[in-house]
Amino acid sequence: MYPPPHSHPYAPAPPPLRRWWQHPALIITLLVIFPPAGIALAWTSLWKKSQKIVATVLSGLWFLLSLLLQDPPEEDTKADRPTATASPSPTPTPTPTPTPTPSETEEVPVMPSLVGGAYASAEPIVTANLGRAYAAYKDVDLPAEYGTWLVCFQRPDAGAPVTSAVPVVYLTEPGVPCPASPNTVLHKPTPPPAPKPRPTTQPPTVAPEPEPTQEAVEEDVYYANCAAVRAANAAPIREGDPGYSRRLDRDGDGVGCEN
Repeated sequence: MYPPPHSHPYAPAPPPLRRWWQHPALIITLLVIFPPAGIALAWTSLWKKSQKIVATVLSGLWFLLSLLLQDPPEEDTKADRPTATASPSPTPTPTPTPTPTPSETEEVPVMPSLVGGAYASAEPIVTANLGRAYAAYKDVDLPAEYGTWLVCFQRPDAGAPVTSAVPVVYLTEPGVPCPASPNTVLHKPTPPPAPKPRPTTQPPTVAPEPEPTQEAVEEDVYYANCAAVRAANAAPIREGDPGYSRRLDRDGDGVGCEN
């Protein structure tokens, strides 16, 4: 058998015939629409091996991505759910608020009448409310034990709420009458006797003016502040003392410059 005319023994073989299912447009369409069929046709096509691998990888990724993004089907569970019939809710009955009786209300403690009694009977209420006791006479000091001393003055007055002010009582020794007001001087100093004039033949001279008494000196005493009181060794200064003023008594208990 002889070779056909005009043929060369080393001429390349003609390319294989392409079938209709090997058309690139069909394969690409199936790779996008239905990747499994597109991948199968891609490996039967006349493409190069590298092109087949790239097409397979891209189509597989596209297929997996479409599966992941697909919404799961919603189950129709409405038919299985029992239908609850709404029943009318009962109207709540208002509960009456109980009115507190006078016995249930909190009673505010009031200051009892302490004047005229011994301090021993007044001590519980005074100490319970952080009160203090002072001697009614400013020149008399309280002893270590003064439970038998009598109460001459009290603050606040009887019947006032105890919480409104700190209780303060002024005491006097049994047998000693109460003064007209707290911080009164019990033992007033006796003024010295006036000197007798000497006999002389000279014409009488005008007698010297008498020295100011202790009371006049006390009226002229003035303290600018508590530092001046302490410098004069007069602290604490009480109501009625020389130089006492409300400026020096901040808490108004009758005793200034306590600290």
